[in-house]
Amino acid sequence: MTQYILSLDQGTTSSRAILFDVNGSIAAVAQKEFTQYFPQPGWVEHDPMEIWVSQASVAKEAMRILGLKSAAVAAIGITNQRETTLVWDRQTSEPVYNAIVWQDRRTAAFCDQLRNEGKAEMIKEKTGLVVDAYFSGTKLKWILDNVDGARERAEKGELAFGTVDTWLLWKLTEGKVHATDVSNASRTMMFDLSKMDWDDELLEILNIPRAVLPEVKSNSEVYGYASAIGMPEVPVAGMAGDQQSALFGQMCTGMGMVKNTYGTGCFMLMNTGTKAVASNNNLLTTVAWQINGVTNYALEGSVFIAGAAVQWLRDGLKIIRHSAEVQALATSVNSADGVVVVPAFSGLGAPHWNPYARGTIFGITRGSTDAHIARATLESIAYQTYDVLKAMESDAGLPIAELRVDGGATVNDLLMQFQSDILSVKVLRPEVIETTALGAAYLAGLAVGFWSSIEAISSQWKVSGQFIPSMDETEKKIHIDNWQRAVKAVLAWSAPNN
Repeated sequence: MTQYILSLDQGTTSSRAILFDVNGSIAAVAQKEFTQYFPQPGWVEHDPMEIWVSQASVAKEAMRILGLKSAAVAAIGITNQRETTLVWDRQTSEPVYNAIVWQDRRTAAFCDQLRNEGKAEMIKEKTGLVVDAYFSGTKLKWILDNVDGARERAEKGELAFGTVDTWLLWKLTEGKVHATDVSNASRTMMFDLSKMDWDDELLEILNIPRAVLPEVKSNSEVYGYASAIGMPEVPVAGMAGDQQSALFGQMCTGMGMVKNTYGTGCFMLMNTGTKAVASNNNLLTTVAWQINGVTNYALEGSVFIAGAAVQWLRDGLKIIRHSAEVQALATSVNSADGVVVVPAFSGLGAPHWNPYARGTIFGITRGSTDAHIARATLESIAYQTYDVLKAMESDAGLPIAELRVDGGATVNDLLMQFQSDILSVKVLRPEVIETTALGAAYLAGLAVGFWSSIEAISSQWKVSGQFIPSMDETEKKIHIDNWQRAVKAVLAWSAPNN
C-alpha cells in the first residue's frame, strides 16, 4: 500500500491539510478559511472551535480526495500560527475565551510597564525575545486577569494553556495529551533557552501558574494518536511552529542558511547551528528544532504584515476581487511613481518593534491610481524584508548570498524579482512552496521511519525559479532611501502615543 504523511497546517487565516508522498511531493490539498474577529482597534481573535473544526474537516477532505483509509497515513505532522494563545477547561475542552492572535496588541501597555521596570534585558537573556505584545505570555496573563474566575481555576489546575499546536494535539487525542514542542515553547516569553524549560522567574513576573502549562517535547517524536478524526492507530509525530517548520522544509539544515516565508506576515530565519546567537539588532533568538536530543537555534526577523497587506487591498480598499489579481494590477504601471506604503497595521516588527506605528501611504499625487498603490504595497513586503536581512547579516557577521523563499506570495514574480533587486542577492523558489507543511511532514516522517534521515530528504529540495538582481545601484538607493524616510515618518507619527 502507498503511504503518505498528513500535514496539518493551521495558519492565521485558513486551515490546510496536505498529503505528502515519500518523494516529498504534494498528493492532495484541502483548505478552509475561517473568521477573523476584531473586537477593538488592535485586537485580533479567532474562535478556537472554528480553528479545530476547520482543521479536522480539511484533514478528512484531503483523505477523501485520494479515497484513502487511515491505514494509508504513516503519521501526522502539525504546524501552526505561533504565539496565538488559547485557554480551555481540562474536563470539558471548552475554551474560556477566544484565541488571542499573535497580531493582537492589547498587552502593549503591560509590555511598556515591563520595560519601564527594567526587566527587558533579563527577559531577552533568558528567552531570546524582545518584550512585545506579540508573544504568548502576556496574552495568557490577560486571559487569566480578565475572564471571570479564570485565574482561580487555573491555579487549581482546572484550565490548560496552549498555542495552536497544543490545542490541535489536545483535540486530536481527545484530551489525552497536553504538550507543546520546543519551537512553539520558545515563542511564549516564558521559556528559558539555556535550560530548555519553563522559567519560574518569568512565570512569577507574568503571574502564570505552572499548572496551566503543557509538557515540552521535541519536534520529532510520537506524541499521541489521532482518534478524534477516526485515526486511532495513526501517530501524531511531528510538531513545529510555522516558521521553524518552513526552515526545516526548505532544508536549511546547515549553519548560515536562510529562508523567508511570505504569508500573512513575513518571517526570515537563519539557522545558527547548535549555538543560540544573541542579537544586537532587535532580531529574535529562537529554537529552530530539536531532533534526537540535538537542538538547533535560529535568528529570526518578524514582519507582521505581508500577505495581509494584499488582503487589505482586496477587503479594505476593494481594488481587487481576489488576491491573485494583485500582480496584474501592479504590473499595469511601470513603477509605484513615488508612492510608498508602510503597512504597519499591527505596528512594526523587526527591527523596529514599535506596537504603536500604524499603516500609512506616502507620495500620493493626483496622478496616483489603484495600480500605484497595489505596486507600492507589494514593494513594501520587499522593503521590510530588506530591513530584516541587513540586521541579520550584522548579527551573524557574514553576508547572505542566497535567500530561499516560500509561502503564497512567492508565486508573484514581480515581487520576487523586486526582492532580489532590493536585497542584491539571489532569490531561490523551490518546486514545493508549501514548505511550512512540508517541514511538519518531514518531522513526523522522520519520527516513524517514513524517511530514514535528514540527509535522505535533503536531496528532495529542488529549485523551480531563481531571481537574479538586475537593478541599477542608483535606482536601488532611491527606492531604499524613500522607504527609510517613510518608516521614519511613521515612527515619528506614532511617538505621541508611546
